[in-house]
Amino acid sequence: MSGSVNKVILIGHLGMDPEMKSTTAGVPIARLRIATTETWTDKASGQRQEKTEWHTVIAFDKLASICERYLTKGKLVYIEGSLTTRSWDDKESGQKRYATEVKARELKMLGGRGDGGAAPSAAGGAEPQAGGGPDVDDDVPF
Repeated sequence: MSGSVNKVILIGHLGMDPEMKSTTAGVPIARLRIATTETWTDKASGQRQEKTEWHTVIAFDKLASICERYLTKGKLVYIEGSLTTRSWDDKESGQKRYATEVKARELKMLGGRGDGGAAPSAAGGAEPQAGGGPDVDDDVPF
């Protein structure tokens, strides 16, 4: 097989309201923190165990604007996208820092009307330019 796949699907709850920024060209960017929880029964003790994993999701352009308008802390969402890693130089320590994030391409709000599920589903609008996304100010790391 000649090719590769970079696809992420998450269903989880927002840990905070979307954090909004803009590129130098004015393209909106939304940063989401999504919690996914895995539960299992420990075979040795029979006790129910739980582990929560936190994911950083970045949405651009029209999808970011939809996130800002409809999403709030606690909402259940379906996110589809790809993994991307960015790096920057820490201004205080001078060390190179890395962050791996999910670049959202599609978003669906889940749950009933009382849970904010009445808002529309959205697929990402314009894709960021090649090279991992629009030009973002270096001092804007989330």
